[in-house]
Amino acid sequence: MFNNLAEKLQNTLRQLRGKGKLGEKDVDTAMREIRLALLEADVNFKVVKDFIASVRSRAIGSEVMNSLTPGQQVVKIVNEEMARLMGEKQSGLNLSGKSPARIMVVGLQGSGKTTTAVKLAAYLRRNGRTPLLVAADIYRPGAVKQLELLSKSVGEEVFSREEMNPVEICRLGLKHAENESFDTVIFDTAGRLHIDDEMMEEIKEIKSVVEPNETLLVVDAMTGQDAVNAAKEFNEAVILSGVILTKLDGDTRGGAALSVRAVTGCPIKFAGVGEKTENLELFHPDRMASRILGMGDVLSLIEKAEASFDQEKAKEMEQKLRKQQFTLDDFRDQLGQLRNMGSLEDIFNMLPGGGGIPKEVRQMSLNEDNFKRVEAIIGSMTPVERVEPSIINSSRRRRIARGSGTSVQDVNRLLNQFSQMQKMFKQMGSLEKKGALKKLKKGKKGFPF
Repeated sequence: MFNNLAEKLQNTLRQLRGKGKLGEKDVDTAMREIRLALLEADVNFKVVKDFIASVRSRAIGSEVMNSLTPGQQVVKIVNEEMARLMGEKQSGLNLSGKSPARIMVVGLQGSGKTTTAVKLAAYLRRNGRTPLLVAADIYRPGAVKQLELLSKSVGEEVFSREEMNPVEICRLGLKHAENESFDTVIFDTAGRLHIDDEMMEEIKEIKSVVEPNETLLVVDAMTGQDAVNAAKEFNEAVILSGVILTKLDGDTRGGAALSVRAVTGCPIKFAGVGEKTENLELFHPDRMASRILGMGDVLSLIEKAEASFDQEKAKEMEQKLRKQQFTLDDFRDQLGQLRNMGSLEDIFNMLPGGGGIPKEVRQMSLNEDNFKRVEAIIGSMTPVERVEPSIINSSRRRRIARGSGTSVQDVNRLLNQFSQMQKMFKQMGSLEKKGALKKLKKGKKGFPF
């Protein structure tokens, strides 16, 4: 997620952190590097210009020049300005007022609109609502079938009438929701390969009929400025209430996330971070800014963990970590649960300084084959070796490799990954002892680490 942008910004700011005193020349050099990094990430050039001007104005002001740690102050300013650029605070859904609540999902073909509609329904279900999906895209071949199949996989109901026009389908779908006591209706409207008058007129007509609480545009974050331009045109035509960015887990440069709020004024409400139906997250501008700058996102990590981990095992693990008793058996168990949270690279990037963990460890894959290999290697160790892996010398490694049907290199790699994981959990334990996590949790219980 924003790997190239994050790496360049972190390298530039790292050079400032070590300076005991900053002059205008130092600030201008850093601003030049940040400007180039943002432009390469496909951030709108006007947005970049305003961002740099705002950061520079604050960076050469008294709050930095009179500070005992000027480099750290500049990092803080960049973090705050980047969060402001993306909306400052998380913007939730407005589902109050008339019942059922109505959400109209719009977007171009290929942006992931239909999949996102199902993800949104699953998200609402997890949060205690009973959504109905209305299939209003009758033009794209297989669109209705795709919506029905995806919805069936998560137990959601779809209202469809392929022989009718989309406006009438939405009208009847809303009536069906009222009669069957659904409290939320999600209208999956038709997209096109490009914006055209016919599509916009149809969306306007649907909007006048269903009177949605939310009109959400789904845009592909990997398309950069094209996504921002699409958002601008949709907003001018139908007045959007928010944006959902998809494919943020891919090789996105970050331009859409950093530009769309500034260009359109529409808040980013959700981010799609994977293909599974649960891979839809609330978009927190302040947390995203911290992740881009390598400052971590412990709150999101806690929320992900609480949703994925067995709470009883979590309490047991927390006690072990407090006593520095994390073993290879625990490592195996934790990997199994971490698989439910997404890629290890994303998890490490949520930790303060997690970007400094070696790339080969951060990108460790937790697919089924790799997990079976880990289980086989750990299963071939003696109970003592699992508790004290430091005793595993070269002869023991050869024995473990033979017993697990793997290579010595596989065993070495696992032990290295275990060592890195130990460091990560010790870091979390250190934060716990200092009381930092207690403040972050804000009353949350059952933190799994």
